[in-house]
Formats: sequence, C-alpha cells, structure tokens
Amino acid sequence: MGGEDEYRSVVFDESFVRAARLQEYSAEERMADHAPAVRRRPSLHRGLARQLMALVVLIAVAMGTAVYLSVRHPYGSPQARRPVEPLRMTVIPLAPTGKVPGAVDAERLYAHSPARQFAVGAEGIPLPVVSGTAHFSDSQVMTALTATKDYIVRSALYPEVLTGGQVNPARALLDGDQLDQFDQSVQSTPHPAADGRHAATGWLVRFDPTRVQLADKGIRVQGDLQAVEADADSLEVTADHTLVYAVRPAGAAAGAPVSLFTVRRELTFRFSRDDLRTHQVQLVTSYVQAGPMACAEDSSAYLRPLLAGQTARSGVPAGSDPYATDSPAALCGTLAVRAQPTV
Repeated sequence: MGGEDEYRSVVFDESFVRAARLQEYSAEERMADHAPAVRRRPSLHRGLARQLMALVVLIAVAMGTAVYLSVRHPYGSPQARRPVEPLRMTVIPLAPTGKVPGAVDAERLYAHSPARQFAVGAEGIPLPVVSGTAHFSDSQVMTALTATKDYIVRSALYPEVLTGGQVNPARALLDGDQLDQFDQSVQSTPHPAADGRHAATGWLVRFDPTRVQLADKGIRVQGDLQAVEADADSLEVTADHTLVYAVRPAGAAAGAPVSLFTVRRELTFRFSRDDLRTHQVQLVTSYVQAGPMACAEDSSAYLRPLLAGQTARSGVPAGSDPYATDSPAALCGTLAVRAQPTV
C-alpha cells in the first residue's frame, strides 16, 4: 500500500492517456525494422480548431457579401426612398379674339392650320436617341422615356379618357404615393379645384362630355422628350407637346361644323429606381395652355372648348386673392389669331 501511494502522483487516468500526443506501437508493429517505439497521434483539437476557423471565415465572407450587395443594390433600399412630391399644376385658358373658325371637314381645318405638318397620334411623340448617364444605364433611360410616352398617350390620346370620363389608363402608371392626390383631383367629391394641386386637367386632357365630342380620332401631335440625371438616385424627363383635337358639339350629326382645339402641355416627370423597375411615373409639374376657351369657364374639372362660330363671352377668370399665399393666381391668356385655322 505504501508503494502505491508513492507513485499515486504519476498514475494517469484513461482520459489523460487517450489525449496523449504520443502513442506506443503494438508489439507486432515494433517487429518491423527500424520502427520507432512510439508514433505521434493526430491532434483532434487542432483539426477541430481548424474546422471552426474555416467556418468562421465562411460566415464572415457571407455576411460581408450580403452587406455589399445590399449597399450596391441597383434599385436602392425602400427605407432610403425620397418622398414623392405632390404635383404642381397650372392650367391657362386661351380666349379667342373673334369667332372660332369651323368647317364640315376636319381635314380641311388641319390643312389650313399650324398643325398641318404634325404627326397623327403617338407617332407625334418620338423617342430621342438614348445615352446613359453617370449613374443610369442606357436601358434605364429608355425605360423612363418609354414610361413618359405611355403616360402622355394614355392621358391625352385615349378617346375613353378624352370624352368618356375614364381615368384608370393614366392612373395605373402613377407612382403609388401620388394616387391620393390624383383621386382627389378627378373625383366629383371633393370637386376638382383650381388651387394648383387638384385640377383634373393638370393630370389629363379631358373634355366636358355634355358639350363636346371628338370629330376625328386622328389627333395631331408634335413635341419632344428630354431625359437628364437629376441626381445619383433619380432621372428627370421633360415633355413638351402640342396636341390638336377636332371637336364638334356633343350629340351633333356627322355633318355638324367642326373646330380645332389646341392644348400645349409641358410636363416634368421624375423616376426613382423603384419607378424604373415598376414602370411607373412621378408627375412633378404640369403647365397647360388650352384654347379656344372662355376665361370665365372653370377648367379644373374639364376643358370646355368654344366651338365653331362661338365667341368668348364677356367675363374674367375667378378672382385671385393676394392675401391667400397658398392659392395660385387665376390666369387667362389670349389665343393668337395665327394659331387658328384660316378658313
């Protein structure tokens, strides 16, 4: 017993033996020539440590890649999206100085007007030569221009929008953050208002269907589109077009006199990266001149053309209050004689 106590401090338990880095060869293994008495065992801990280190490196690389892709995502982060501005609009009626010219044949009027060289319909809205910008590719610029053209066609050339009271063709292209303003502008309650924010005619070209019908669906159009980079996250497209409509009184027979009605629209559109992805538009400014019209007519809900043989009734636009700083001034212009057909 005393001898065992003497060597108790050097007796190792089984776990210590298994963990030893050196292992004695068996008697059979030592029979080989020049075989060493012991061999070195592979370190389980070292292998496990290397595996853990590799796993940590892989996780770090994956996390770094995810962060990089989130920063470089081509459409940006919804949290960082710039608020959409409300549309600012101006609609100016143009009153004639005399009787509105008319003819039975719309083609005759077009041939004797400044619109005689205009293209018909969407052909009058050609897309310019496209080139990329510092932060947007050729295809992204083309997407912005195409969406702009689509909005112009739907808001100013669709017969169901012009005289049928439809608004969905144009509404479907608007950025979702502008839909409330659009709906307030076109709905009967609250009534559209000439407040620079809620005139339906700032969004659409539409005529009062109780007064006017189209005499010719071949609307004449001329103008251009220009795209520029507003900043690193948005494109801006300006559209300047003159549209000429042949109209006659609502319900009139085919032989009733026809007159021309001209609308000049200068629109500014903005596109975020999300808008480019979803093919939607933000309409930022709308400047509209339209005639012949009477200055006293309310043009916020509908455009109400003066028809063949009519003259502008005496009257002035609604009063402007210089003390109401949030209300734009009521405007009216005179339609130049040379802008009318010479018949």
